[in-house]
Amino acid sequence: MTASSNIAFEKLVRPHFDRLYRLAWRLTGQKVEAEDLFQELLIKAYGKLDDLVKIDEPGSWLSRIMYNLFIDERRRFARRRMHTVEEGEMAGDGLAGLPGTDNPAWDHERLERMRTLDSALAKLSDEHRMIVLLHDTEGYKLAEIQELIGIPVGTVKSRLHRARRRLREILSADGTFS
Repeated sequence: MTASSNIAFEKLVRPHFDRLYRLAWRLTGQKVEAEDLFQELLIKAYGKLDDLVKIDEPGSWLSRIMYNLFIDERRRFARRRMHTVEEGEMAGDGLAGLPGTDNPAWDHERLERMRTLDSALAKLSDEHRMIVLLHDTEGYKLAEIQELIGIPVGTVKSRLHRARRRLREILSADGTFS
């Protein structure tokens, strides 16, 4: 690829960096894995630059590729998974990776509520957690989620409704939001 290709790629992709990295972090839940997934996306997208320049909504297209990369990696991991550590012993960075959480002025109550919500989200099924995070946290529209995950809008709506209901149940049971 040429220098003009590099410039074209950067013009198309850079405006979506923040949203794509947040999606990677939400998908993986760990800073290192999110960085790896983000990098994998950039490599794959760069190889498809000819397709990328023809797309009206590169952000949605890039999000879909990232989601597919994530799913592919999870499948590969499940097949080759090593059981040398007990499940849950090696937690990810969780909220520690979020900007601002290392700031001493961070509102303690807000941070605790975020931790509680993060814990409740972890108790949802993967499909429910993903839809809630994409829609309610990242602001993806239902049609974007449909395109990203590849399921009908009606299914997205029903899963979002069930996920929110389950999240309320979890938070109420914990006494957090009763």
